Amino acid sequence: MDLGEKLFELRKSKNLTQDEVAEVLNVARQTVSKWETNQSTPDFDKIVPLCELYGITPNELLMEKEEKKENPETEVAQAEENEKFDWNEAKKHLFTRGKDDEDDNYENMTRNQIKRKSAEVVSSSILIFIICIAYAGIATTVWHWDPTFVGCTWLIFVGWGIVRIVKHYMSIPKLEETKEEKKEKKLIKQIQDIIGCIGVVAYFIISFATMAWHITWIIFVIVGLVDEVVKLIFMLKGDEEDEK
Repeated sequence: MDLGEKLFELRKSKNLTQDEVAEVLNVARQTVSKWETNQSTPDFDKIVPLCELYGITPNELLMEKEEKKENPETEVAQAEENEKFDWNEAKKHLFTRGKDDEDDNYENMTRNQIKRKSAEVVSSSILIFIICIAYAGIATTVWHWDPTFVGCTWLIFVGWGIVRIVKHYMSIPKLEETKEEKKEKKLIKQIQDIIGCIGVVAYFIISFATMAWHITWIIFVIVGLVDEVVKLIFMLKGDEEDEK
């Protein structure tokens, strides 16, 4: 019996669903499914929790079962041997990752790891947007570069930042939201709506007052930037609470 079949049989013997196992181990349900179908193997830090969940030893999980012998002394020796676990030996049988695991690494992340990755992507993208705003102002007013060239390069870098964020959130496996996350998401949406309304009002007031319609559109870029900052603040706040 291979590892995937063994994990499947153990889960069934405990009358657990893949969602329940995923919740206990803090992984995505797709990850548990991949383990049971031999598309990937559990990480080192998931072996002990798996064994505790199924009530077995690491040796029983990772090693092939040998035929039982009648000799009592042999059985005692075998029991003592089972208490010992050699990680180096286990590596020979397990933990070989393929291309699929590298491509779908988000599915092998815990909920907290995904939050940290989100904070990293959002914060670095915000930095890109801030640099782009500074670049547009300096290049046209200080360096006196051609506005067409500045506009094109500005769009390229802004697009890069947007693609990073979109790609990240599209790669995250669908996880069931907790009550706290739903409340947080609703609060973020309300704050962003308020910021959006303020941005629209500011845009029209400043545009009509200055008649600089060719420049004031940058207000909407700033509004988007502030929205991302709000998300980042809540991400970092949630990360700190999880660590506590």
